[in-house]
Amino acid sequence: MTDEMLRHLLDIEEITQLKARYFRTLDRKEWDEYGEVFALDAHMEVPEGDVSIDGRAAIVASVSAVLTGVRTVHHGHTREIEITGPDTARGIWAMNDYLEFPPAEDGSRVGMKGYGHYEEDYVREDEEWRIKRTHLSRLRIDWLEGSVETLEGGP
Repeated sequence: MTDEMLRHLLDIEEITQLKARYFRTLDRKEWDEYGEVFALDAHMEVPEGDVSIDGRAAIVASVSAVLTGVRTVHHGHTREIEITGPDTARGIWAMNDYLEFPPAEDGSRVGMKGYGHYEEDYVREDEEWRIKRTHLSRLRIDWLEGSVETLEGGP
């Protein structure tokens, strides 16, 4: 195995750990650590929620506000990661998520299970891999029984 092949494998593992931190810190609402997974000038898109956000601080502020009081579970699967340069990469992750919002005033449940993909670009910044661009597209949404079918942003 060449040094370049070994470096690529190590980079892929580091990006895999990065995405695992993304999911864990998002679900635990550990916002400082969540912010650290993003490049300073990161971009986040969630089209069905009409979300387009630029910058690490803005991403954390928006996501933390949307998910206040929301129970979430996010899983990423079957990664496809391509190293595109010494400090750049791109990836696609199959995903599923569960979001359960606080009950509405009328007592109705608001929640969903989503299935789709994250398409991402990565950059090595300050010697660590970070998410430069993330685009979440859901292929399917199953609304929780009794839910009002609405989606207001958030990953």
